[in-house]
Amino acid sequence: MNSKSFSINSEYKNVSSACFIVKTFCEDNYIQDSSIREIELALAEALNNIIKHAYKGNETNIIEINVECDTNEVIIILTDFGEGRKNLGKPKLEFDPTDIDSLPEGGMGLFIIEQLMDENIYTTNGKKIRLNSLKKLPNNYLPIFSFHN
Repeated sequence: MNSKSFSINSEYKNVSSACFIVKTFCEDNYIQDSSIREIELALAEALNNIIKHAYKGNETNIIEINVECDTNEVIIILTDFGEGRKNLGKPKLEFDPTDIDSLPEGGMGLFIIEQLMDENIYTTNGKKIRLNSLKKLPNNYLPIFSFHN
């Protein structure tokens, strides 16, 4: 299994850089574009949630990021040391799509993460909080190689 680990400061401006690093890692490991886009969006939502909720916008904290992949799956592990989630249930969005004023105030990011990733496991150990998100890759995944004479 190939892996890459790095960390970012808990600043919103670092979210796009982290997503780019993970995107490049996935491309280097021949992950399909459609899966990469879903992983990037879920990662951005998770990082934004950590910055906003776990660290309350404090920009001096660290978020550790580990990405692993093989031919069957991509695993993203995010570790922070902020305030843990109170509600560990799966978010449900209930609103009238024809009424823009009925959009929920919160929980949309968690809902998106749950929809895009195949498995999300949230654990806490003291002040160490970890989100393990798994994305299963399509069965027809094969690295693309070209041979030139």
